[in-house]
Amino acid sequence: MKSLIFDAGPVISLTTNNLLWTLDCLKEMFKGEFYIPRAVKAELVDRPLASKKFKFEALQVGFRIKNGVLTVLDEQKMRMLAEELLELANHSFKVRGNWLKIAHYAEMEVLAAASILNASAVVIDERTTKLLIEDQSGLARMLEKNMGSKVYTDQANLNRIKNWTRGIKVIRSVELVMVAYEKGIFNKYLPDGEGAARTLVESLLWGVKLHGCALSRQELNDLVRIETGNTLNPINEVSRQEKDNP
Repeated sequence: MKSLIFDAGPVISLTTNNLLWTLDCLKEMFKGEFYIPRAVKAELVDRPLASKKFKFEALQVGFRIKNGVLTVLDEQKMRMLAEELLELANHSFKVRGNWLKIAHYAEMEVLAAASILNASAVVIDERTTKLLIEDQSGLARMLEKNMGSKVYTDQANLNRIKNWTRGIKVIRSVELVMVAYEKGIFNKYLPDGEGAARTLVESLLWGVKLHGCALSRQELNDLVRIETGNTLNPINEVSRQEKDNP
């Protein structure tokens, strides 16, 4: 069965934009499973419920878990692989003699789950993890730019990560939102007057961008032009880069 594995970031982005309900519609269209690993559930539900902040957001996610829109994964094999991936990721880049901590455990549980389940894709908004999977050289260049210093890589560790994540597709909350837009899920929010579609698309894209999705201003502008200039050419429901559904 097809499946998507969600990191916390995209779910938080959808929730804080009052868009979490779109997962109900998208899951029905996808005809597969939406999973979150145990550590992601802790970030989305357990910790917020134990604090004074984001409790209602946590209840909304918990409601989706209770009703089967999101399914929690908790397997020993997955946890063991996540720990290995975390160790590899945080010992792959070094600057001024110190290893750079570039990953957190929950993100690695997402990758471990995708690898073990042969998932259709992972849903991750965080740029560093996306580059770790798709463009490790690009990640090294980004780290050098951010650190202002030469970054040394442990290629053996990076190759091991690449072997575990080979074939994993990455999508972001922006792709989910644009699929929902193209399926007409947001039509009820179209304002009156000229430029209604552009206003709606811009509001959706800026919403996810400002809540953590790795989306450049140029890409945002390009998406606005594509979506409002040629809405008869929908993106793929799993990844804009793929021609066929997984």
